[in-house]
Amino acid sequence: MIGTIRLNEVLLETVRRPVRDLVTRPTGAAIRGRILEVMRAGRHPTTRLDFSEVGFLDFSCADEIVAKLLRDSADDQYLVLWHLNDAQAEAIDHVLERQGLAVVGVPLGGGPLVLGAASSEMRLAFRAVLESGPGDANRLASRLAWSVERAAEALQSLALRRLVIAAHGRFSPLPLQ
Repeated sequence: MIGTIRLNEVLLETVRRPVRDLVTRPTGAAIRGRILEVMRAGRHPTTRLDFSEVGFLDFSCADEIVAKLLRDSADDQYLVLWHLNDAQAEAIDHVLERQGLAVVGVPLGGGPLVLGAASSEMRLAFRAVLESGPGDANRLASRLAWSVERAAEALQSLALRRLVIAAHGRFSPLPLQ
């Protein structure tokens, strides 16, 4: 299951005036606090942050909301950034790359991708898991013509960054709907 948090609604509740842009560190911290409350109270392991009605996202808000949210959320909670525009994706990617973090993002009109710090092997493995569905290291190794050890390492790295769900030796893509 997946829960959705519309960032424009959280922004309106937080600043109490109609704005579309996520700017300033204090605004980002307040938004993150509210998101964490909703995530902790929710019953869904995956939370989708919907950026579709958000305008500009500056680096300080990308750090306060996304990077710190990734660090502050529980190990069994997953995050998907939904309907990002190019500028938002770029800001988030930049911030996460510098901090060694990664998240699943879904750009407007595009498919899921990894934003932030991830090797090319992790990105290939991520795409393969998305395309072929749940599987183990043997299945990924066969699909990508890799050794089982190489596939297992890539899958473990994805799971540690919460980019896929690992359970009983199988790795599954995060639910998006």
